Amino acid sequence: MATGTSGNRLRRLAIPTLVFALVTGTTGVAGTASAAPAGSAGNGSGAGYFTAGSEEKVTLTDGADRRPGGHRAATPKTAVDENGSGVYVVELAEDPLTTYTGGVSGLARTRPAAGNRLDVTSASSQAYRRHLDAQRTAVAAAAGVKVNAVYTTAFNGFSAKLTAQQATTLRADKRVRAVTASQALGTPTTPPAATTVPATQTPAAPAGADQSASTDRTGRPTKPSPSTGAGMVIGVLDTGIWPESASFDKKMPAPATWHGTCQTGVAFVAEHCNGKIVGARYFADSWLAGGGSVPEGEFLSPRDAAGHGTHTASTAAGLPISNVTIDGRRFGPVSGVAPDAQIAVYKVLWGGMGYDADIIAGIDSAVADGVQVINFSIGSQLGDWEANTPIGIAFLNATLSGVFVAASAGNTGIVSGAISNAAPWVTTVGAAVTNLDEATIKLGDGTKLVGGSLDALPGGDARPMVFGDQAGSPDLGAVYCEPGSLDPAKIKGKVVACALSDTFASASEVKEKGGAAMVLFDPVGNYRVNSIYNFPVVYLPTEKQAGQLFNYLMRHRTDATASVRTGGDGSSVPGVPSVADFSSTGPDKVTFGVFKPDLVAPGSDIIAAVSPAGNFGRQYDAYSGTSMASPYVAGAAAILHATHPDWSPGRIASALRTTATDTVGTSSPLDQGSGFINLAGATDPGLVIEPTAAELVAFSEAAEPDGKELNLPAISLREYDGTRPVTLTRTLTNVGNARETYRSSVFGLPGMKVTVSPASVTLAPGKSATVTITVRRGSAPWDRYVTGSISWHGRTHTARIPVAARPWGITARPYGDDGEEFGRMANGAFGLVQPGFTGPLTGRSTGYTPMQRESYSIPAGVYGGVFDPKASGVKKVDFTVPADTAGIVVEANTDDPNTNLDLYLYKGDTLVYSSDRFWTSSEQAYKFLPEPGRYTAYVFAQMPGGPVVDFELRHAIIGRNAKYSGATLTLPATSERGQGFNFTLKPKKPLAEGEFWAYTEYRTNGTVVPGNLVYTQQSSWQ
Repeated sequence: MATGTSGNRLRRLAIPTLVFALVTGTTGVAGTASAAPAGSAGNGSGAGYFTAGSEEKVTLTDGADRRPGGHRAATPKTAVDENGSGVYVVELAEDPLTTYTGGVSGLARTRPAAGNRLDVTSASSQAYRRHLDAQRTAVAAAAGVKVNAVYTTAFNGFSAKLTAQQATTLRADKRVRAVTASQALGTPTTPPAATTVPATQTPAAPAGADQSASTDRTGRPTKPSPSTGAGMVIGVLDTGIWPESASFDKKMPAPATWHGTCQTGVAFVAEHCNGKIVGARYFADSWLAGGGSVPEGEFLSPRDAAGHGTHTASTAAGLPISNVTIDGRRFGPVSGVAPDAQIAVYKVLWGGMGYDADIIAGIDSAVADGVQVINFSIGSQLGDWEANTPIGIAFLNATLSGVFVAASAGNTGIVSGAISNAAPWVTTVGAAVTNLDEATIKLGDGTKLVGGSLDALPGGDARPMVFGDQAGSPDLGAVYCEPGSLDPAKIKGKVVACALSDTFASASEVKEKGGAAMVLFDPVGNYRVNSIYNFPVVYLPTEKQAGQLFNYLMRHRTDATASVRTGGDGSSVPGVPSVADFSSTGPDKVTFGVFKPDLVAPGSDIIAAVSPAGNFGRQYDAYSGTSMASPYVAGAAAILHATHPDWSPGRIASALRTTATDTVGTSSPLDQGSGFINLAGATDPGLVIEPTAAELVAFSEAAEPDGKELNLPAISLREYDGTRPVTLTRTLTNVGNARETYRSSVFGLPGMKVTVSPASVTLAPGKSATVTITVRRGSAPWDRYVTGSISWHGRTHTARIPVAARPWGITARPYGDDGEEFGRMANGAFGLVQPGFTGPLTGRSTGYTPMQRESYSIPAGVYGGVFDPKASGVKKVDFTVPADTAGIVVEANTDDPNTNLDLYLYKGDTLVYSSDRFWTSSEQAYKFLPEPGRYTAYVFAQMPGGPVVDFELRHAIIGRNAKYSGATLTLPATSERGQGFNFTLKPKKPLAEGEFWAYTEYRTNGTVVPGNLVYTQQSSWQ
């Protein structure tokens, strides 16, 4: 399992190839492994203990794993086929109601004035809507199109099933702004087993919850007020709602500004809209028109079959519940963030998936109905790939009409830049861990492994422990404890270790066969997420823990023991709050100057109401994901809107971001955005920084928007020219009640020169001042992120904005610093560089140094095992890396085609690089500009082809200023930003056998830019 060999380095440096190899699914993470060679020896399962594909990162978030197969996202039908026929979203040229400012003869402005709300019932709105209806009808008739969904409020247009010719005809129509193939989005949920709920049924009082009169999230009594979101309506676009939940059991009058409806359907009647649920609609026209169907067990109504929508709605605005009991275990009080806000339901997902055409219809209705806040816990695969999508435009128009939009960032933390909902007018929310929920396993040899659990654990003395593979049939999936695979006689009363697959099914198998507890581990590591299994289950999320447990079991096949207890030493996370490992991290890969995520909020092990139909009959359950963090921010926004009715969505967003606090374990805005939400501080932020409507509209209309010119409470310089200073402005507005002087300060940003002018501003209430911020690269590294913040400190307030800057040297990279140095390694015979600067170009090289080669033999370890430094089948080799080293390259290779090697490079206890994803007998690990010190390479015979594994380990340590065998560097005389150029580094004399490495460096106008690690061999020049 490898990332590549020396023969295919150029291929694996391609960004899209790497990313798609690492990530698949909706918001889950996976890696695809090649199968072992045919005929491989092993333990009877063909490819070792873990089958091909077991490298997948299983999606455990968002309630996705409730049922067998639950970790697999619903597969949508393709909206448009290979012939160009399918469902499209058609945007018309005229403005929708939210943004129309006049200009059509006889039709008055409908866009609300600043601080006011759109009134869709006004005479001017009704007249303009009739005009839009007429225009839409004419456009559709001209193209011979039958309209599915109609949009007039936050988006002007329609969806329709088109042929390729009809799409072309519409694009040529001057009355049409854009024609876009509909896209599928969703949450990683699957439809539950079929459930029948009669539409006229009067539900019994829900079990599992004790409702209290009026309490906050800790159970303290409160009264409805702005601080509880009273008077606000939160629109939830999701999988629907379970109306019988105690979290929504309150009759409330509809606000005077409410214009929505209660759409009835299967198992959903008008009485379900009791005021707490102020309205409900469902949208499936485009999904069904595109060939989709209502999955078995789903409801063609606003009723929630899966639980995701109910969970997000109750997190945002659920009523206070004094105690929640799940499967007999008490979890204490829960409450929505804004418990007195009302909920408007917009069901847009079917089996966890839906088309943007239906989602836009939901947005359009939510704005027309009169919501103040929208929650959107829905994302796209690997995040956004383009700016200004139809959904993004609908959200822009909603924002311009005064509606705040909170949205989930995505659950693809393994790959940076996989951010969903990255539009600058949307508050994009990452997830934080706020509850430890730890559990500890003590193995018979004294090793303690700290994982997580939400179940009651037995504790007490050690019990016998058995690996599932040794307690059942490997052919039936005993490694994973799959249903029907285990022998009751072999697991009764024992702790059973199971590799991660279908977790609820595994827990059920162990429970039914008489096991005492289950320990889940993942051979390649997974996200730290807990679920409630109603059985003692402990989850070990890291690859290191999997290796320790697996290899202990291999050493103690007949006498393994373990004790399992609740609690731990805090080592499972850096602390609380900390950024959840599954939370998608920045930067925004779509634009250079927009910073995402915006902030993080509680999103791990969140207990809230769910749909019993999709959650074992439970009324409440624990979910994890950025889907759970987004409604927390939506609830907070409702409180801020109620507290400050005149605040715009941009002002609310700024207040939430500038008052956020650092998480534990990182201060990098690429991980945490502005930080962890601080609602108490956001109610009185002192200063706000918000973009104007004109700025946002200009961004939305740009062919290639940047974003750094927007007056946002963050600074992103993803690919700036490090040879020149960057100048930006930010406008600060005093929203406090007193005149205050604010003094600026810069924190972090090592190697950067940042100035703020003027250094201090004095502002009266309601007044604004514009400051100029100049950012210069000093000694900061090239092609790496430098992060920090700028703060303005007043007498009683502080406002902070995050800054992240990456000077573009030789390679553009829309990702963070958590993976390979894309474009850093090159072949000396045909190197390619894409500079981020324009100017004269010269360069130098160290010349070529040979790789050092050593042969080793190690006894074979467990066939198809898991890496652990102390495991059998592992060879450890140390290297000393001196100061001023340009790079270290390590390669492991065997001539045995039946052996699969893995290679791990460590510095101390920290993993620097792993080459372990695919079947190969040749591996490579490297580090560019490494810190000096002692490094260790571990070669692991993951699939040994025989009792002894012979291999060669090669390494090169390339000094940055070393003088090796001479080579001639051929470059163009000038460079142009963004324009790639070729170079060669040719040896001045023939090279010996083997592989050689060099370092190159470039210079432009006196500025030195680190170049490439360059490899070659004599055959490249023959």
